[in-house]
Amino acid sequence: MSRPLRIGYPNAWYHVMNRARRGQTLFRDKTDCIDFQDLLRETADMFGIRIAAFCLMPTHYHILVKTPEMNLSRCMRHINGVYTQRYNIRHKCDGTLFRGRYKSILVEADSYLLELVRYIHRNPMRAGIAEKLEGYRWSSHHGYISRSKKWDWIYKGSILAMLTPEKDQQIKQYKRFVSNEEPEEVRQVFEGKKIPSMIGSETFIKWVKKTFFSGKRDKEIPESRDLAPDTESIIQAVCRFYAIDAAGLLASKRGTENEPRNVAMYLIRKLRGEPLIKIGADFNLGKHSSVNSAIACIRKRIHSNGKLRKRIEKIIDSLTKSQTEI
Repeated sequence: MSRPLRIGYPNAWYHVMNRARRGQTLFRDKTDCIDFQDLLRETADMFGIRIAAFCLMPTHYHILVKTPEMNLSRCMRHINGVYTQRYNIRHKCDGTLFRGRYKSILVEADSYLLELVRYIHRNPMRAGIAEKLEGYRWSSHHGYISRSKKWDWIYKGSILAMLTPEKDQQIKQYKRFVSNEEPEEVRQVFEGKKIPSMIGSETFIKWVKKTFFSGKRDKEIPESRDLAPDTESIIQAVCRFYAIDAAGLLASKRGTENEPRNVAMYLIRKLRGEPLIKIGADFNLGKHSSVNSAIACIRKRIHSNGKLRKRIEKIIDSLTKSQTEI
């Protein structure tokens, strides 16, 4: 089974989700919801995480969390494991409760936190199980509109301050904010076929790629290629290095090796893990066997040709640096 991409650093923010397996009910009744909510509070106290928002839906949950100590994986193992144990004991069942590993999206703090709080809290309305936000008990929305100390464990102060620094106006501004639907682009993030591994500004995405790509490349982690330079960037980097244009890169003459083209195909395969058939289409090669042969040739030459190896390393270095340039 492939593993999900995990990127961690102190004070990182994540939108975390998980679902019950086979569409079964994750929260059967009021007691289940209370148990999970209590577990969130216990975990925040135990591991020092900051839970800014949550919503418990019948078959899944959403959590917005900050990790000062870079310990998301440890916390989620605790939450999912303990809840599964309590659920199985209470409902007299056994086995796995969740569909698989939790899904986490790395979030840029300044760009999306408010929108994610709104998205999370409005989940019951979008699903048609509540007409109003106040009518659904199992989310942190009630913590945002209450001044009761029982909600102090919700990390809402910095979120509300984004709306207005005037504390006496924050709840009013929050209610106004969540009364409106979230933008379409936010819904598309979670309702598309492929949920991204990170969301934020172009600067943030480039910083993440620069910082974590080299240490996260792993064929068992398909999402690791989300950190990789795109195909066009790789082609441009190769063209710059060899001082040729795209036409020269794509040129194919029988019996003549085109090192820049072969290096480009090799890097697209190595860094992005693209299928041979797709690489062939990008380079006007009808047979994926031709692509495979070219890539295999470069792999073989790297081991015996130190100059070629250094050329490829320089291209990779230029790609890594370019991901943080604006």
